[in-house]
Amino acid sequence: MSFFAKIKFMSYNKTESYNPKITNKITKYYSNIIDKLGEDVNREGLIKTPERAAKAMQFLTQGYQQDASAILQSAVFDEDYKDMVIVKDIELYSLCEHHLLPFIGKVHIAYIPNGKIVGLSKIPRVVDVFARRLQVQERLTHQILDAIHETLQPLGVAIVIEAVHLCMMMRGVQKQNSMTTTSAFKGQFEQVETRTEFLNLIK
Repeated sequence: MSFFAKIKFMSYNKTESYNPKITNKITKYYSNIIDKLGEDVNREGLIKTPERAAKAMQFLTQGYQQDASAILQSAVFDEDYKDMVIVKDIELYSLCEHHLLPFIGKVHIAYIPNGKIVGLSKIPRVVDVFARRLQVQERLTHQILDAIHETLQPLGVAIVIEAVHLCMMMRGVQKQNSMTTTSAFKGQFEQVETRTEFLNLIK
């Protein structure tokens, strides 16, 4: 039997880790919601939907079980570097807490080290910690900023978030081209010159 033929006959196994009690409870809620919307929850296309939705919601809110400070502290290194470090265009996916619809966009983060630097991959992970919760963009902006500032104690931190909100695009006002931008600054980034340099670099 050829290699590709062997693959064809291999069984598909997918390993997922979810709390079965929580999954079962949420699944029942989704079944009830679908039923109340007038759909047949037992038809072929919807039989597995409540369970899938229950698992998806747990994945999208996994940030409640994660510690941003611990993630940063796991990769802190002594380094005498006191110039700006920027990680930009970090992909953002979160859920608006008002309608449980996604908002998606990009995050730009800079910090000025004060004797310590952090592994670059940890900064996007911190974004995910707070994005994977029920959120508003304004709060999300400050949560990310505060976590980096309090854990690393840098000379300054800056963050800009640009996002589109499906609660504005799919329902309500239904504006397809609106972009929401939020920003926050601490330390040296509160100085106009430093803040302007950062903003120019992320354009």
